[in-house]
Amino acid sequence: MKLKKWMSFPYILWMAMFIIIPLFIIIYYGFTAKGGGITFDNLRLIMDPINRRALWLSLCLSIVSTIICLILAYPLALILHSMKLKNNSIIVMIFILPMWMNFLLRTLAWQNILEKTGVINTVLNFFHLPTLNIINTPSAIVFGMVYNFLPFMILPIYNVLIKISEDTTNAARDLGANSVQTFIKIILPLSLPGVISGITMVFVPSLTTFVISDILGGSKVVLIGNVIEQQFKTINNWHTGSGLSLVLMLFILISMAILAKYDKESEGKNVW
Repeated sequence: MKLKKWMSFPYILWMAMFIIIPLFIIIYYGFTAKGGGITFDNLRLIMDPINRRALWLSLCLSIVSTIICLILAYPLALILHSMKLKNNSIIVMIFILPMWMNFLLRTLAWQNILEKTGVINTVLNFFHLPTLNIINTPSAIVFGMVYNFLPFMILPIYNVLIKISEDTTNAARDLGANSVQTFIKIILPLSLPGVISGITMVFVPSLTTFVISDILGGSKVVLIGNVIEQQFKTINNWHTGSGLSLVLMLFILISMAILAKYDKESEGKNVW
């Protein structure tokens, strides 16, 4: 028992240095003014029209990206599960293959694909079709989010699906359920924990990203992550940046609480 406690010490130290202490620093700056007094003005800055618009756009794009990832990932996870490959490491490799490339390089590659003289418009020009103006638009940011975060949706769903016993689905079919009924009554409810984990893992980084919007959105599309980044790096105003970060953190905590509540209520529900 004592050995286990000592083994956990490196992680506790790491968590204290890189999670708890930075969090307290953000809280300190978020609730204090430059003069040192306690204030809520840094949090109220979220009501500024520019910040409010950036937050609303971030929420919309992250929700759209999460929905698209779910629509793409769930059928793919079902197909991979139905293939019943003996060597699961191949499946894992397929999931993590895009992650072998640096995040920044992957996003820059999408910039090359979507820009006016990029791959897509070159192909359209070859067939004498009208070109598309995608780069520096919200659509380009959604493309980048979906591409970068799709593996985080596939993996938890697939991991849950492979744990569903064939005896359970066979029992449903023996009781007269067809394929659609088996999916709706058995597979879907049992796979909800994976779906909710995937939604959390895609929604949170999509809401807070600023690199994707910087590269694919240019200066024309500003998300709340870009506003916070500018406060820290360009304007050097840690108080405002920390206040906006706390508001964004509040949205993330609320979304995670809703998902956790739904996950708890869905356990074992609607299953024959």
